[in-house]
Amino acid sequence: PSRIFMAPPRSRSQHEKPASSGKVKVPPPPPGGGASGKSKKRKADGDDLHLNLTHPGPSATPFEILATLPFLSALVSFTKDGAAGAGGGGSASLGGAGAGSAGASAHGMTSETIREVVDKGPDDIRLEIEAAVLAVVKSILGNQAIQAGTDAAASGEQAAASGGGGSGFAYMVPSRGNANQLYIPELDRIVLRDKVTPRPFGQVGTVRKCALTTRVLQLIHELCLKRIHVTKRDLFYTDVKLFVDQRDSDNILDDVSCMLGCTRSSLHVVASEKGVVVGRLRFEEDGDAIDCTKMGVGGKAIPPNVDKVSKMESDALFILLVEKDAAFMRLAEDRFYNKYPCVIVTAKGQPDVATRLFLRKLRRDLCIPVLALVDSDPYGLKILSVYSSGSKNMSYDSFNLTTPDIKWLGVLPSDLDAFNIPEQCRLKMTDADIKTGQDLLKEDFVQARPEWVKELQLMVKRKVKAEIQALSSFGFQYLTEVYLPRKLKEGGWI
Repeated sequence: PSRIFMAPPRSRSQHEKPASSGKVKVPPPPPGGGASGKSKKRKADGDDLHLNLTHPGPSATPFEILATLPFLSALVSFTKDGAAGAGGGGSASLGGAGAGSAGASAHGMTSETIREVVDKGPDDIRLEIEAAVLAVVKSILGNQAIQAGTDAAASGEQAAASGGGGSGFAYMVPSRGNANQLYIPELDRIVLRDKVTPRPFGQVGTVRKCALTTRVLQLIHELCLKRIHVTKRDLFYTDVKLFVDQRDSDNILDDVSCMLGCTRSSLHVVASEKGVVVGRLRFEEDGDAIDCTKMGVGGKAIPPNVDKVSKMESDALFILLVEKDAAFMRLAEDRFYNKYPCVIVTAKGQPDVATRLFLRKLRRDLCIPVLALVDSDPYGLKILSVYSSGSKNMSYDSFNLTTPDIKWLGVLPSDLDAFNIPEQCRLKMTDADIKTGQDLLKEDFVQARPEWVKELQLMVKRKVKAEIQALSSFGFQYLTEVYLPRKLKEGGWI
């Protein structure tokens, strides 16, 4: 079942800095282990659940059938009046476990119940979808029985007005709106409150979304049966006339993931390859040995199915997270990772799910710090915050998609003066840039970092921004030969 819990405060334990060669200073390693470089497979909650099905008998009702499925009987609830405006129909609630906030007051936290997801196997996903469909069928049949038995003499017009004919069912969908998002400082990430809203088939405003949800559930059920993976684009093209726009199918996919209480990768739907990695890293991908020091300038594409990556080994001192492909290419071509042992990762702009999962796995398995190199503008800081604190769109899976304690290495707004960046390389911020910066200053995850606030305030006050490529005004290799070496030696990260 999905994890719904009240998160405890973050540990405040101190960690010693690793021995330094005198050339590079690195932040303290992450908590939870030494730098053994060996892969550690995380056991997801619920992995120890086993199905023990018993035959309910030929005359069993759908509810009795569901009761024979371990943990599924608690995941699917039936109500006669749960869906407002759906003709008195029932509702199918998927993936929701119990909720609780025990111990919240003891930790001095606001009493909030949050929803998070876990990895699940294809059999678990398939059975939960089947349970949801049984719930829908029972709701429809229940409506018809109630209408037939309430008043046998009622006219056909009165029966239709009461919502019969299969209109009385609804999905209970966790709300992913901004009002349902919550930043927890103790976890340093954005999470999703445990609030659900009905998505009835019998209402004009939700009938299309309800149909899309049913279609996506059908497709995912097929994928789990065949045990194959497809891309989000493939999913969209299975029914273009129904989905119309891929953004619609993508949004429904996130809804279904949240409803089932599982990670999106558990649905066997992945995004196309986008991120790349290069540097002092070796691992296995689906049994094939990969050496990222021998991947040339382009690097190794991060696989969309990160679960197939194993046996990570590295002698790197840190992970360098780069916003842009142009800076990544310069670092790879200059073999920066040989001069300063590191692993270099980029998502080429906005971070995708696979790159975020891969970065978290790197940090967890290698136990080395992460330093970020982004543009000196509000959007660079937003990209960094998605890696570190999560995005609101996928807050339900922030546990798996966030990498805690990423250090902002550059380009800091204060670096523009510290490195004497020429005026012609400094760009004037637009009104939209300034508004984005001001909005970021109001975000809890930024306010939790006073040094970030100071740099962002400086940027907004001066109304000046700069890209990483502004460093090229001193020479094309200034980034790798002067800027980064100096920042690393001085410990110039925040």
